Amino acid sequence: MEKVIIEMPMVTNCDIKKCGYNVNNNCHAKAITIGDEMNPGCDTFFEHKSHSREAKRIAGVGACKVSSCRHNNDFECTAEGVSVGFSDGKINCLTYEAKV
Repeated sequence: MEKVIIEMPMVTNCDIKKCGYNVNNNCHAKAITIGDEMNPGCDTFFEHKSHSREAKRIAGVGACKVSSCRHNNDFECTAEGVSVGFSDGKINCLTYEAKV
């Protein structure tokens, strides 16, 4: 199997314990996608009672669709790392910062 190796920011923390990728407050998806045009939500979130068995891998941020974020450059995240948790009652990227 061919594999793609790229550099991307890591998900440094995830407080969404009901997500299938969350194990011990870490995201174990290969990569997550953040948001839509306005909402910095975690598009990779899915609720599941079982959790990922791949506990060694830490997720990266594969894409960011929130063009209003200062960390967004050509739909790629440029933050050092991101944290995911509840904000405004939604599951959001807590690293989101509006462009000035």
